Amino acid sequence: MTTHGGPLAGKVAIVTGAARRNGRDTAYALAGAGAAVVVNTRASMAEVEGVAAEIRARGGRALAVLADVTEEADVARMVARTVEEFGRLDILVNNAADRAIAPFTELPLAEWRRVIGIILDGAFLCARAAIPHMIAVGGGRIVNMGGVTGHIGAHQRAHVSTAKAGLVGLTKALAVEFGAQGITVNCVVPGKIGGPRSATAGEAPGSGGGARVLTGGEGMTEEVAAMILHLCLPVSRFITGQSIHISGGAYLP
Repeated sequence: MTTHGGPLAGKVAIVTGAARRNGRDTAYALAGAGAAVVVNTRASMAEVEGVAAEIRARGGRALAVLADVTEEADVARMVARTVEEFGRLDILVNNAADRAIAPFTELPLAEWRRVIGIILDGAFLCARAAIPHMIAVGGGRIVNMGGVTGHIGAHQRAHVSTAKAGLVGLTKALAVEFGAQGITVNCVVPGKIGGPRSATAGEAPGSGGGARVLTGGEGMTEEVAAMILHLCLPVSRFITGQSIHISGGAYLP
């Protein structure tokens, strides 16, 4: 990861759920392209401080911010802190999620609402807070982190699949509404990605929907981060409203 100059020099990004895996590697990728990065988590402050410290050690600019993306006041505070620290906001990556497992007939309404709140309400609140700042600087990039189960379904993850499918609709709606203001909105859709997982990311039987990975094996978090970075580059200004799958062919639109 290099942070001197780069195609995103002068840009500022927020990455939610950036303590580990896709969020962490996305923060590293954006910083490597020159962006100042706000790394967010709801609870793992030590982890995002470590991510921010790593970016700073490589010569980049980074700020760790504790905020619950389901809380309107927390999101407003995170965005305000970003603009106060770095002067602007250009990129938002809505990565915060919870891949909980529960048999549908035993799924409590409170748990349904909690998971949808993190994935879908969180993306709504963050985008709503970020977009005025993007308009103020002449445009921006929003990337929502989808999931292949939102397209093919999954055992014991009705709440996760529903929320991830909702992100596709949100992506299209925002792309249509704000394209004229220079804001692109896309959804990156990972399939089965390898590496250590968080405590909330257990595997349900058949949780991958039974889809066959055409390329074999698992993807890597760095590959997901590379696609997100690409969508944030100037060269991608003509890509918007799209769901881009990184799943080894597990789903063919």
